[in-house]
Amino acid sequence: DPAALNMDGVETLPLTVGWVAYLAVRQQQPRQTRKRLGRMPAAVKTMVMLDVMQQERSAVAVHLMGMYCGKTSGHCSVAEGCQSGCAGGTTPTTPPTSSSSQEPILGKPTVAPLRKLASGELLLSFCGKTTAHCGNGCQSGPCTGGAVIAAPGPSPAPAAPTPGSFNIVGQAGVPAMHAGLLQNGRVVFLDKVENYSQIKFSNGQYAYSAEYDPATNKVVGLSYKACTNAFCSGGAFLADGRFVSIGGNAPLTFIDPTVGDGFKAIRYLSRSASDASKNGQSWSEPGNQISTARWYASVQIMPDSTLFVASGSLNGLDPTVKANNNPTYEILNAQGISSGQSIPLEILDKNQPYYMYPFIHLLNNGNLFLFVSKSAEIFNVGTNTIVTALPDLPGDFRTYPNTGGSVLLPLKSSDNYAPDVVICGGGAYQDIDSPTDPSCGRIKPLSANPTWELESMPEGRGMVEGTLLPDGTVIWLNGCNQGAQGFGVARNPTYTALIYDPAKPLGQRFSRGPTSSIARLYHSVAVLLLDGTLMVAGSNPVEQPILTPNPGKTPSEDYVTEFRVEIYTPPYLSGTNANKRPTAIVLSSKTLTANKSTFTIKFNAPTGTQKVQVSLYHGGFVTHSLHMNHRMIFLDNTGFKAGVTAQTITVTMPPNRNVAPPGPYVVYVTTDGTPGVGQFVSVS
Repeated sequence: DPAALNMDGVETLPLTVGWVAYLAVRQQQPRQTRKRLGRMPAAVKTMVMLDVMQQERSAVAVHLMGMYCGKTSGHCSVAEGCQSGCAGGTTPTTPPTSSSSQEPILGKPTVAPLRKLASGELLLSFCGKTTAHCGNGCQSGPCTGGAVIAAPGPSPAPAAPTPGSFNIVGQAGVPAMHAGLLQNGRVVFLDKVENYSQIKFSNGQYAYSAEYDPATNKVVGLSYKACTNAFCSGGAFLADGRFVSIGGNAPLTFIDPTVGDGFKAIRYLSRSASDASKNGQSWSEPGNQISTARWYASVQIMPDSTLFVASGSLNGLDPTVKANNNPTYEILNAQGISSGQSIPLEILDKNQPYYMYPFIHLLNNGNLFLFVSKSAEIFNVGTNTIVTALPDLPGDFRTYPNTGGSVLLPLKSSDNYAPDVVICGGGAYQDIDSPTDPSCGRIKPLSANPTWELESMPEGRGMVEGTLLPDGTVIWLNGCNQGAQGFGVARNPTYTALIYDPAKPLGQRFSRGPTSSIARLYHSVAVLLLDGTLMVAGSNPVEQPILTPNPGKTPSEDYVTEFRVEIYTPPYLSGTNANKRPTAIVLSSKTLTANKSTFTIKFNAPTGTQKVQVSLYHGGFVTHSLHMNHRMIFLDNTGFKAGVTAQTITVTMPPNRNVAPPGPYVVYVTTDGTPGVGQFVSVS
């Protein structure tokens, strides 16, 4: 019945046209759909979305809705921040009672022909409260105050003299959606509810989490107790060292009736660098919950050991409908228990629907750097105020579902630990034919005049993630050259690792590393290990695991669920460099304090060593190209004697917890660019 179609905000649209558009989609006739919709006035252009919900019951929901730069107040009124303005329409304020275990899908912003600049850049934008949302790509036209400098296109990068290498070393046991380096030196993988994994427990259930030992390349399944679905959660390490996963998704009882609703769940995992009895122990869910449902939330530990938890979907449904979204933040205490209050966060609200999985970095003054979509700001959590609204980053969208990667570069005392952030990659919209962005923006947010310094990778990349290495370089890998995040909406994997040296001049920072043989698309991870190598795992770009490609499917099933684990060996451990590690490293204390206190390190330096560097590293919670809480601090040291084998140096800790918030860290000793095996410490 065409009259049953949801026509909120498009009252003038003839029902017959809407029905023809719907039939065209059903019959997979995109040309007919575009032709019919193209005849409508610009103010009432519509999008037809066919959403097949595959849960315990199957239902087809057809939505006919105003475009993102459309006719409703929720999309383009002055009150909602769209500078072009329009009138009328309503915005739902009450979330639906149902939820979805599917990905929240945005799709393409328009079914009309794509608009381009003279440069050929695609201009597709959603309408919102920032200039990032109502520029030339919005149907209502250009607006004032947007980015005036175009993002650069791809730039060639030379091959690194010593590129490093990829080697397949083992099997992950479960799809590696989330990951973290634990204090026992092992890596935890955490997944959603699946109908298959490589590990099955004695009760017949598949494992959804596993613990991988890089020393033996063996993996064990981790069971849940009173478990919930961790699908696309956020997370962090608590100050006491426990690894927490926050939020998630609805239960899939038709697959596993023992797993409950994860939207408000908090999961805890405890490991120790000295107590091996904790190895392989289960996750714990004592019943603590966050105050509101969150799917795709980001988490940042604060100097006072509390957790800042931001964003998320309330139900997994259409993020262009604001009633489905949770553009708020809440605080968890040092034990990982919620304060019970969700507080609106403007940068999330105004950037809907591109509001999920924001990039967050703790700055040396205790404030937060927040970035979502194309917008950035400095935010004071204590006063709940915007300290500084930073310029928009030119280029495409940078966060979910077109996530690139964001890295807080190593902090050091020589510039008073001034933060320096680099963001790379992104994409135009959530569809398999979306172009990806090759550009990177780098900004010093606390400088007198913070501006984005633009550079670019050799090709566009979505789902690219950056990982800090002990020598201060950044490895960018994984992702695709075309498409976006979501099930079956990415192709043209990017197999080559890129090495980024932030100390080099603009235009000379990227070089090409080795090329992997494995596609690492949606739900891939990269984790720095104690030995200075990088573990690369995951890629599960389908709703439920497949082991054999199924070409010609929509959504795409061209790429399988990937269980193989690789080790990327960086240049500093390649060839003869592997024999240049410092050895016999002994720390005077494994419990350190961020108050300018000192400790000593004894080690043996390779013959002829001229320089030593000590880094304090926190790997954080890794998922969806985000490395939450990821940071590195170069520590001042004295007492090194060039050319001497037996060394004893005195190392100075950072001045406060703004620079080094509490939690587990790894200390790496690096001599002439080659790191020794790292050791876990606890920073308080």
